[in-house]
Amino acid sequence: MINKGIILAGGSGSRLKPLTKVISKHLLPLYDKPMIYYPLSTLIQAGINHILIITDPKNLYNYKTLLGNGKKYGLNINYEIQTKPEGIAQSFLIAEKFLKNSNCTLILGDNFFFGYGLSEKIKNKNISGAKIFIHPVKNPNNYGVPKIVKNKIIKIYEKPSKFISNYAVTGLYQYDNNVVRYAKTLKKSKRGEYEITDLNNIYLKKKKLNYEILGKSYTWLDAGTFDDMLDASLFVRTIQQRQGFSIGNIEKIKK
Repeated sequence: MINKGIILAGGSGSRLKPLTKVISKHLLPLYDKPMIYYPLSTLIQAGINHILIITDPKNLYNYKTLLGNGKKYGLNINYEIQTKPEGIAQSFLIAEKFLKNSNCTLILGDNFFFGYGLSEKIKNKNISGAKIFIHPVKNPNNYGVPKIVKNKIIKIYEKPSKFISNYAVTGLYQYDNNVVRYAKTLKKSKRGEYEITDLNNIYLKKKKLNYEILGKSYTWLDAGTFDDMLDASLFVRTIQQRQGFSIGNIEKIKK
């Protein structure tokens, strides 16, 4: 079964205002490339070439100008509008027609991943249930946090006030073709959002949630703040200058 990709590049970008008053944060530069190039390259390297970009109405033209239909990159890029940001799991309600009962990989447009072998972890087209990728962080209370007992996830907590573990659920998720059906059963949280944590817990209750730890050999950065954008930019600059190759260069990735 084909594995389609979704990049969520909507949202209000409130943490990056005033810049995001005039342009989507995912079009802002991480060092020498637009931010969206990095999640897009993650999908391309995993062999995913049917991709949906979800964005807000005012930035649709900008994305189409930058990427077009993806043909020159060997891709098939589609677009859908998120008129109002209502949580990560809203992606699947918006993407229903695009998915057409396919498996999918969702990546957040402001998430940066780097590490040898990551593409191999994503490539599996025969997805059964759901798969999340977790990474150790200093501030897990800012993310969804899994409680792991004897190597099994018992529950995922959204931005818990108490310490659960030092692992955070990253903005990279894989789902089977039941995801739209499950997403339709979600109710908005107190934050007014369709929470991806609630969706993952549905799969967990059905004993169909798998996880992969991205350990010390991987870098994951959520570039949603000025400091995080700077950190990601400096990381890209350092690797490119020292190792002599271009990270996230979608024009040079061999598909």
